[in-house]
Amino acid sequence: MRVSKVGLIGVVAAFAVLVAAETAPAQQSGSGSKVALVIGNATYPDDNKPLAEPVKDARAIADELKRDGFDVVVGEDLSKQKMRAAVDDFKVKIKPGAAALVFFSGYGIQTTKQSYLIPVDAQIWTEGEVKRDGISVESILSAMDSAGAAVKVVIVDAARRNPFERRFRGYSAGLASLNAPAGTLAIYSAAPDKVPGEASEGSSLFVTELLKEMRTANLSAEDVFNHARVNVSRASRNQQVPSVSSSLTETFSFSGAPPRPSAAEPRPSSPPEPRPSASVGPPPSSPPPERPKQPQPAKKEPPQQQAKREPPPAEPAKSPEEYNKRGRTYAVNGDYASAEADFSEAIRRKADYAEALNNRCWTRAVMGQQLEDAINDCDQAIRLRVDYADAFDSRGLAYLKQGRFDRAIGDFDAALRLRPKQASSLYGRGLAQLKKGQTGPGNADIAEAKRIDPGIVQEYEHYGVE
Repeated sequence: MRVSKVGLIGVVAAFAVLVAAETAPAQQSGSGSKVALVIGNATYPDDNKPLAEPVKDARAIADELKRDGFDVVVGEDLSKQKMRAAVDDFKVKIKPGAAALVFFSGYGIQTTKQSYLIPVDAQIWTEGEVKRDGISVESILSAMDSAGAAVKVVIVDAARRNPFERRFRGYSAGLASLNAPAGTLAIYSAAPDKVPGEASEGSSLFVTELLKEMRTANLSAEDVFNHARVNVSRASRNQQVPSVSSSLTETFSFSGAPPRPSAAEPRPSSPPEPRPSASVGPPPSSPPPERPKQPQPAKKEPPQQQAKREPPPAEPAKSPEEYNKRGRTYAVNGDYASAEADFSEAIRRKADYAEALNNRCWTRAVMGQQLEDAINDCDQAIRLRVDYADAFDSRGLAYLKQGRFDRAIGDFDAALRLRPKQASSLYGRGLAQLKKGQTGPGNADIAEAKRIDPGIVQEYEHYGVE
């Protein structure tokens, strides 16, 4: 929605592996086993004071994993020797086909395009000492893979600045893109090479949202990560946009229960979500939006991140709701053609599906193609739900891209009567007013939209509207 030198950040890395017995009969011997290593490193001599989040977050993650049936070992403020021993002991516990999860919270350093987890007694003054004292994420993944873990899941929280950066002539902020083996699911709390800002005192935003999703019933791990990505992005107003990638070949869930579609629409997975049914940049406490929005404009992503970006999982869809859900996942990841196809299939199966009509309207408006068809979709959605603020907002975008500014203003007005603080409608109305020469009210709307959602300008630029 949006080298190599050294960078240091607070990081949470988790590696999870789950294999369902039904889908992997050849690996029955370990398919029921779930083990986890959880480490929270907070007390680094080079820091002015202990980090507030790692130990608290590690304990919370450990408690949740225990509830999910994992055999969990917790380590706090581990030295290099103890961290290496913990990883070695953990490897021994992993049985072929088992679920294996590693969680690390503390500091991480990027060097030579790899990310290293840092023990509390590390003595780092040069890049060479990073490799000497740190443990690379890739090496832990390799150990998990060689032990027979069928699925590896990596979670990286990058929310702290490098306290050692003054020691290096140059450095790369954030963590490196992950070079992972097949069967890996990964989430970074921020895009590679990005540091979103200082962490809050207490639990990190990333871990807080991740735990909320882990406690939601009937979600696959990929849905957990995608939903957490959306919520973190929205809560931070696009200042922290997690990155998700997957090479999984099987569906896996933390609890082990098979994921199934819920009756309600699932929460999307990225900050600004497609406007229909989701206001732009709302506070994290707002109700789950009904349609996805790009977490960060795709054109803003660095080439390395684009290369690593994985398409959303193309799980089999049967019901209209499942097609709509999968379409939203495609839209979140910027694959609008696939999103439109799924929304169309949902509508074919359920002609009065207002949400899918609204989602297809928005998707077509964003693509800038079939704008009349987009308007017709929104017309139908509004006939089905006369108070559908998001559909008015979506149709307003289509009219704006057509240059029909009076109609755009009318639709944005209707959306704002229903949802007065919807930044997308304020910004869209402001642009339409400026196009008509209404400078005063146009600038006022745009200023208010920016106050509500600082990322709204980039979002509209991504839609091709400036």
